[in-house]
Amino acid sequence: MTKNNPEANPGGEVILYLTEDQQTRMQVRLLGGTVWLSLNQIAELFQRDKSVISRHIANVFEERELQRDSVVANFATTATDGKTYQVDFFNLELIISVGYRVKSQRGTQFRQWATSRLKEYLVKGFVLDDERLKNPPGLGVADYFDELLERIRDIRASERRMYLRVKEVLALAADYKVDEAEVQVFFQTVQNKLHYAVSGKTAPELIAKRADHNKPNMGLTSWKGGVVRKGDVTVAKNYLNKKEIAELNRIVVMFLDYAEDQASRRKQVFMRDWRTRLDEFLRFNERQVLPDSGNVSREEASRRAEEQYALFEKRRRAEMESSATVALEADLKLLEEQAKELSKPKRKRS
Repeated sequence: MTKNNPEANPGGEVILYLTEDQQTRMQVRLLGGTVWLSLNQIAELFQRDKSVISRHIANVFEERELQRDSVVANFATTATDGKTYQVDFFNLELIISVGYRVKSQRGTQFRQWATSRLKEYLVKGFVLDDERLKNPPGLGVADYFDELLERIRDIRASERRMYLRVKEVLALAADYKVDEAEVQVFFQTVQNKLHYAVSGKTAPELIAKRADHNKPNMGLTSWKGGVVRKGDVTVAKNYLNKKEIAELNRIVVMFLDYAEDQASRRKQVFMRDWRTRLDEFLRFNERQVLPDSGNVSREEASRRAEEQYALFEKRRRAEMESSATVALEADLKLLEEQAKELSKPKRKRS
């Protein structure tokens, strides 16, 4: 069933063009987060007859590539004769699907553009429209630049990325020696200071305080995969709330930029100086500065988290078994009722 939107206005536009250096570009103007084009407009975009486009659209639905209800909307549209007609419009997902199917010069250009973007994503792990990001849209048009910055901050502040960057900075210290254990200790010190700056607790203290088998998801706010696993419960950042994570990400990015700037200018800094510089950096940003090493060791925190996880997993397993039992009983009851209906003698027709 097609969605009916009598009062909504379809809109947006899709433009395929060649740049001066003969590179295909696709420009999209969104309205309400998507684009709505009619059959005529899609035919014009890909320079094919309406019947060809219509056949491709039918195949998209027949092959269940997309669900009609989610990509088609019916809008009241005024035609050139002044009369109002109900016309089907198709959103960006459907337009892209047609672009992969249609055989025309425009279709080829679209696939070249899409393939280059997909290749870049598979090789690099990201795709950016530099020109679009450099030139913000006008008022009333969605701008995703802040979302991009937030995601980049989150990536840079991830434990693995941060560890590698801290290690690179330390490697430029005047008295640096290749000692993985020393790097690990320093990284934990930096991590504790940064966690304390946003939460008032070191990483081990966060884990020990917030790991609770009675809470939903054991008190975690983020984790890998669909469900909480044992490896998730010993990561301090997984217990931070949304506000704390945003603050931590900003502080980490600022400190890494500062450290990289110092290193790039070949400032002679000794390893012990980095602890002092981190404290000075936090004070400058009016953040709490960790006065000591904290009251909970990493070993204590990990042990408590794993104990809580054992209780959490036991309850979760029991709940899953109970749900499965209830579902099985419901299925058996339904089968019994169906069997009774089948066993009833059929009435003879008079």
